[in-house]
Amino acid sequence: MRAFTILDKDNSEVLDLDDIRQTYNAKKDPRVIRGDKTEDEVLQEFLDTFEQSYINMHHSTKDGKVTPAEWIEYYNNVSMSIDRDDYFELMMNNAWNFNNDRVTKRGAGF
Repeated sequence: MRAFTILDKDNSEVLDLDDIRQTYNAKKDPRVIRGDKTEDEVLQEFLDTFEQSYINMHHSTKDGKVTPAEWIEYYNNVSMSIDRDDYFELMMNNAWNFNNDRVTKRGAGF
């Protein structure tokens, strides 16, 4: 839930396109550059990744928003393929930089 909270910019306890737009920039995605997809379409695909696991398990419908339950279901599925808790923790830190031990530079437009 720590990563969910980082992404939930408006503290609504639901991740939506507005939250993701404030964190991710899709301008340099090859599909956006080619004109195949819009930035919003790419960002929505990112959200769909988290929503899909829940939909499959609970026979619900896609609404374009990610709830805490959907988020947890996604990471429950991810964790099933990881043998040790310490490795899962390392994977989460590498993905979300919880410890702020990775320096990132922001370029123009980010």
